[in-house]
Amino acid sequence: MFLIHVLTVFGAVLGGLMTCIVIYCCSCKCMSSTLKFWSSRKNDREIEAFLKNYGALAHQRYKFSEIKKMTNSFKDKLGEGGFGAVYKGELLSGCPVAVKILNASKGNGEDFINEVASISRTSHINVVTLLGFCCEGHKKALIYEFMHNGSLEKFIYNKGLEATPSLSWDNLWEIALGIARGLEYLHRGCNTRILHFDIKPHNILLDEDFCPKISDFGLAKLCSRKESIVSMPDARGTIGYVAPEVWNRNFGGVSHKSDVYSYGMMLLEMVGGRKNINAEANHTSEIYFPHWVYSRLEQGGDLRPDKVIATEENEIARRMTIVGLWCVQTFPRDRPTISRVIDMLEDNMNSLEMPPKPVLSSPTRSVPESTTSSLQFE
Repeated sequence: MFLIHVLTVFGAVLGGLMTCIVIYCCSCKCMSSTLKFWSSRKNDREIEAFLKNYGALAHQRYKFSEIKKMTNSFKDKLGEGGFGAVYKGELLSGCPVAVKILNASKGNGEDFINEVASISRTSHINVVTLLGFCCEGHKKALIYEFMHNGSLEKFIYNKGLEATPSLSWDNLWEIALGIARGLEYLHRGCNTRILHFDIKPHNILLDEDFCPKISDFGLAKLCSRKESIVSMPDARGTIGYVAPEVWNRNFGGVSHKSDVYSYGMMLLEMVGGRKNINAEANHTSEIYFPHWVYSRLEQGGDLRPDKVIATEENEIARRMTIVGLWCVQTFPRDRPTISRVIDMLEDNMNSLEMPPKPVLSSPTRSVPESTTSSLQFE
């Protein structure tokens, strides 16, 4: 009898405890949902205030229903980056556009603010033009001019795709020069200096005449033109293109020279026709691309083993390689400014000095090629 009484009391206590736990969990879930709701509302208000302060409302603002109609219910997907998917669309005027739908998971809207704040301040032939935007709660989109030839990436890493024509060395040189001019404009031509922090072939778009345009300003940072070193609490960029000082301040301060490093790595890829990280390479020296390129240049070997290069083309390839190697110097102080890069690209080969070999060690073999998508390091 006593045992039955004890079990009854124990059951009642346990039942009460379970009820308290359920009520507590439900309360926490409700509180969490409430906090998320108010946080979302707060972010929406901050974004609206930002749009007004930056004068972005001068751009055409669209409803999400209009975006859906514009893209024919997102029928034609052009590609996908670290911040969202891009679809082909068409304005009522019949003008083709590229519509970027930003990831809803980026709840604080930082990527949206970065893109609009940066690109709404620009007007240059080598920077993509923003035509409009959509901002309805977590539904955010950016409408850009349409680039008929897509990204530079597919022309560099053309893996035997017959549909993708090869670019001539003159084309590659013109594209390299155009990108450098676009970067010079961002660094020096705007009232507020814009640091891109994600220069790579995927983010360079080509129009129908193969004129290059810098795109994807999701990681961009605005700073004063007088500000040489910028404060950046978190590293940002794409693995393989991130300057050493961005992830380790012992190499130096983060500045416009960080974009120069990324540009240089891209330049070497344009010449070599391959990604700068090859985790499947047999030799460590082949994994870190600048080491491999430097050795080929020293030994007078072919800079593009898979192609026969004529004498005049080889001069262009060597010039682009030397400039690229100057840009990827380990310490920012040893790299040229982007203005100097333009001068070097236009200089005669005889006036270009051979740069020192980059001292940065090769990355580990554990870094896969798939990590080349945009990401922020915490």
